[in-house]
Amino acid sequence: MAITPQQRRPAPADEPSPGAEPTAGAEPTLAAEPTPAAESALAPSPAAAAPPLLEVRDLIVRFGLVRAVGGVSLELPGGQFGLALVGESGSGKTTIGRAVLRLVPAAGGQIRFAGADVTALRGRALKSYRRAVQIVFQDPAGSLDPRMRVGPTIAEALLAHRVVPRKQAPERAAALLAEVGLDEAFASRHPHELSGGQRQRVAIARALSVEPRLLVLDEPTSALDVRAQARILELIGRLRGERNLAYLLITHNFGIVSELCERTVVLYLGMVAEAGPTAALLAAPAHPYTRALRSAVPEVDPALRRSRVILHGEPPDAARPPAGCVFHPRCPLAIARCLTEVPQLAQVRPGRLVACHRADEVLSGAV
Repeated sequence: MAITPQQRRPAPADEPSPGAEPTAGAEPTLAAEPTPAAESALAPSPAAAAPPLLEVRDLIVRFGLVRAVGGVSLELPGGQFGLALVGESGSGKTTIGRAVLRLVPAAGGQIRFAGADVTALRGRALKSYRRAVQIVFQDPAGSLDPRMRVGPTIAEALLAHRVVPRKQAPERAAALLAEVGLDEAFASRHPHELSGGQRQRVAIARALSVEPRLLVLDEPTSALDVRAQARILELIGRLRGERNLAYLLITHNFGIVSELCERTVVLYLGMVAEAGPTAALLAAPAHPYTRALRSAVPEVDPALRRSRVILHGEPPDAARPPAGCVFHPRCPLAIARCLTEVPQLAQVRPGRLVACHRADEVLSGAV
């Protein structure tokens, strides 16, 4: 699947299944005040003389006694760049995406977008931010109003942010449907009359309607069948090139990361287990958890197949995490040191960060 721009329209219809959708938006020209590019182990390796579009520093999110995110840092440059957050349910990846959008409050750390402190935005600046950063939820059936037809659903976002005059909204909505591969006749249909893939396309069209600079894609294909997944992923790749979009892809599936993302961050129990350029990380995982996730991806080429690593048990209770490395109760490589000493996120190779006491052994193939 190409990630570069292709023809203007993909194949229209999709297969039935549920999908995901966007939220509010804000003027694409948000705070242009330059920020010095802080040295971050999680910064994208390709050179960024310019400040990152999105910068997250030591983010902490709590829900009562549960620390859902425990000090995560990451950077995302502007333009055509994909950053993946990968992990099992409960790893904190969706919570990070929602914290970036201010859908959940941060208990600590900092989130900056185009140099502006997101948590400090108010009034028109916050509205501008909500237009610049959009989300596509996992289940569009739950985020599209079942009583509204598709055309008015998209037009509502256009009018709320004054993207076009009211008279031009229907025409612009039809153009957006065409851009995501749907005929303009879909504008008169209700969500229940569409397949899952088609609903997901409507959700993407609505997110794009306010011309965002960053998309948060929260498991955008997990509720779709295989054929619809492939078409939605192709659509995302094409729109990225045509719209010069950056996106944060939240997924549990390493199989789609290589197609869409230049950099990947692997999360476990709200903390970064490993981060690095996607190709290098997939070719040689340095953390036992990453290696287990990677081994679950089917390979067509027999030469690339690797033995499956089975993780036993479930992630520990986030309200009562174990001492030492939080992964040690499930880790097949755990040693005595792992039970008492928390591994620090450290660089093991250029651009590669791992929080594991045995990362060097894993990379060298000694274990």
